[in-house]
Amino acid sequence: MSDTKYKRVLLKLSGEAFSGKTAFGIDAPTIAKVAKQISNIANMGVEVATVIGAGNIWRGATAAKQGIDRVTADYAGMLATVINALSLQDALEKQGIVTRTLSAITIEQVAEPYLMRRAIRHLEKGRVVILAGGTGNPYMTTDTAAALRAIEIEAEVLLMSKNSVDGVYSADPRKDATAKKFEHLTYLDVLNKRLQVMDSTALSLCLENGLPIIVFDLQAPNSLERLVMGEHIGTLINDG
Repeated sequence: MSDTKYKRVLLKLSGEAFSGKTAFGIDAPTIAKVAKQISNIANMGVEVATVIGAGNIWRGATAAKQGIDRVTADYAGMLATVINALSLQDALEKQGIVTRTLSAITIEQVAEPYLMRRAIRHLEKGRVVILAGGTGNPYMTTDTAAALRAIEIEAEVLLMSKNSVDGVYSADPRKDATAKKFEHLTYLDVLNKRLQVMDSTALSLCLENGLPIIVFDLQAPNSLERLVMGEHIGTLINDG
């Protein structure tokens, strides 16, 4: 086992990251690359749980604006996270990693029901745990699910991967060349500056429980390995 800085982490993956260069859906080679990074740190002895969004398939808030009932739209989004979770599970198992998918909504044919103690037990046995179905409640984002699950399983850090953005900026660096990257922020900095890191409910959970957040680009070479070894990349958010 390598001498890593973190022994248990929760990785938040955006659904968009699964679509690769396509506008929609699942790109198998892209998921394979994500699985490879996760398998690398799992093989280093790090206990890894992950929460996945579903923006590559479905967005509840967008669907609601188009006239679909918001609660119905959000439950459809939870099901979409299960599709992404199963795709990642398959890719990880192809890497030789023992994986368990746990869902906050009951779908026992393909995933175990989420129980905090069960998730922790899987992690202690060295299995990668994929947490699907969000929080199991409408009106809650997968960012909130990631913060909540990280606290429940006593993860040491919440790793927020962004799609081709290597940290938190003062503006969208893909649209504004003058955007400034922040190396470190406090939770209150993020709130006061209205930075688009995660929704306010998720950030408040992290603040109240002292859970550090690192925002980084998963596509950067060996980014997960470098993070768990303690290298400073991306943007660190904590209580200062």
